[in-house]
Amino acid sequence: MCGRYAIFNEENNIEIRKIINEIDEKFAGTPEGEEMRTGEIFPTNIAPVLLSPKERERGIQAALLKWGYPRWNSPGVIINARVETAGSKKIFRDSLAARRCVIPASGFFEWKKGDSLKKKEKYLFRLSDTSIMYMAGLYQSFQDAKTGGRYTAFVILTTAANETVSPIHDRMPVILPPGELHIWLNYEKDSTHFLLDKTPGTTPLLAKGYHG
Repeated sequence: MCGRYAIFNEENNIEIRKIINEIDEKFAGTPEGEEMRTGEIFPTNIAPVLLSPKERERGIQAALLKWGYPRWNSPGVIINARVETAGSKKIFRDSLAARRCVIPASGFFEWKKGDSLKKKEKYLFRLSDTSIMYMAGLYQSFQDAKTGGRYTAFVILTTAANETVSPIHDRMPVILPPGELHIWLNYEKDSTHFLLDKTPGTTPLLAKGYHG
């Protein structure tokens, strides 16, 4: 599971700064632009994602989407999709086939239970060789039950945890190497097979006692 992640708007992080600058230019003065979150991202926040436009020659484009598919039978949102079952679940099947996205991040958070059920230690996982992480995701358009308007939301795909994450949690986001973003966004065959053939990605660093 990935219940929170971070996108730190650091001056020395060229790739994230590039994405944030593109978002600022495209969404200046819009409600989405005003609501965009950086820093620690929570479910239902509006956050940057990367999409492949119809005009493929234009390259990958940044957009603002809401984190979490709505639950039709209960309150709350669905924030993750298991890569092993996304292709068989109705809520994710169409998104997996035609609406894939990439979620840029500085890292993701997990919590380890302490000596008591109430005590949990927060960990931030970041990649060891780069300051940006690309997580595989899905997106879909939904109708707002309150306003009747439409909005677009995303979920993060998860896979079995690697050796660094597994002592804390048994799941982690699917992490894509930068050179495979176009393959994920434009893959026209069995996307599940593409992801299941992948390892969980570069081993992240482990930061204990995060209090940001």
